[in-house]
Amino acid sequence: MNRRRLLAALSTAGAGAFAGCAGYQGPGSAGSDGGEEETPEAFVPRSELQRGARKDAIPAITDPAFGEDWSDADAAPLQDTNDVIGIVRDGEARAYPLRILNWHEVVNESFDGPLLVTYCPLCGSAVAAVREAGGEPTPFGVSGLLYKNDLVMYDRTTDTLWSQIEAQAINGELVGERLQLVPSSFTTWGEWRAEYPDTTVLLPPPASGTITDAAPRDYDKDPYGGYEYSGQIGIGGSYDDDRLHPKATVLGVARDGEARAYPLDRIIGSGGVVNDEVGGAPVVVAVTGEEDGSLVGYERRIDGETLTFEKDGAALVAGGSRWNPFTGRATDGPHEGTTLTVANERSPMFFFAWLDFYPGTTVYGE
Repeated sequence: MNRRRLLAALSTAGAGAFAGCAGYQGPGSAGSDGGEEETPEAFVPRSELQRGARKDAIPAITDPAFGEDWSDADAAPLQDTNDVIGIVRDGEARAYPLRILNWHEVVNESFDGPLLVTYCPLCGSAVAAVREAGGEPTPFGVSGLLYKNDLVMYDRTTDTLWSQIEAQAINGELVGERLQLVPSSFTTWGEWRAEYPDTTVLLPPPASGTITDAAPRDYDKDPYGGYEYSGQIGIGGSYDDDRLHPKATVLGVARDGEARAYPLDRIIGSGGVVNDEVGGAPVVVAVTGEEDGSLVGYERRIDGETLTFEKDGAALVAGGSRWNPFTGRATDGPHEGTTLTVANERSPMFFFAWLDFYPGTTVYGE
C-alpha cells in the first residue's frame, strides 16, 4: 500500500492527541510610528524558525541524472506503487521519486529552463517552481530550519530563506519575493508511466550529484517510515481539530478568501468525483483511477458554461465529452482538445499542514 492510500485509510481515525504544523500566514508589519523601518509582511524572524538539522545536512541534488527506470541504479527497482512527483515541460515528462526526495528534499534542475522540485516529508507537500531568486537562476539548498514544521530552503546567491509551502522568501535580502510555480502531479510511478510511457525518472546518487558530494543514502528505506500514521507531527506543535486525522491526505482549494480541504477517502466514497463550489468558483475534485488513485482538482466552468462531471470507469464525463482525469484534457466530443484549469495551487498534503496554511478552511463532507 503506497502512502496516499494508507493516509486515506487513516483519515477517519481519532486525532485528539496529535500535534500540528504548517504554512505561513504573515505576522503583519512592524509599522513606522515609533521610527522603526517598515517590516515586509512576509518577514519571519529567525526566532520563529525551528532548527531540525544543520544547514546542508540534508543534501540537495544539484546535478541530477535521469534514466528510463532504475534498472541500472544502485538501488532496488522502482515499484508501480512508489510515489513520484511528475512534471511535463515542452512535451517532455520527468518523474521525481519520493524514495529520493525523502532523503534530499530539493532538486535543482535545468528542464525547459531553471526548475526547482521540492518535497517536505514532514508536511507531505510537493512544490515545483522556476528556480530563480532575484530574477536570476540560482541553486537552492536545505537550510535545516523549519517554519512550523515545513521545509525552509535557502538560495545560494543571497542566502535568503524561503518557505516551501508558500513558495515565498521569508527572511533575508529577497523577503517577500515569490517563486513562480510550475504545474506538477503527485502520483505513483505506475500511474505516471502509464500516462507518459516515454518519461524519464530521476536517478539516485551517486548517479545524481548533491550539493556537498554527500555519500548516497539507502534509497531502499524510508527515513520517515511509520511517521505517516504515528502520533508524531513534525518536531512539535499542537493539534485540536477533530474533523480529520491530522495526516489525512487532502487536496486544498482556495478561492476569493474561502478555502476547502477535500479528503482522499471522502472523494473515493463519493464515487471518485465531487462537483462543488469554492469562493464562487465551480470546481471538480476526482481520483484518477476507476475506484481510487491520485487526487486532482479542476475548475469546471468552460466558456461560461458550468459542467457537472461524472465518472465512467477512470474517465470523467461532462458536456458530451470524456475527459482524462490525469491531465484534465477532453479526449472526444464537443470539448475535444480543451484542457481544464487546475484548481489547486499546491499538491495534496497532510491535513494539518493545509489547516495551518488556511486556518479557516472548511472540510468537504462536514
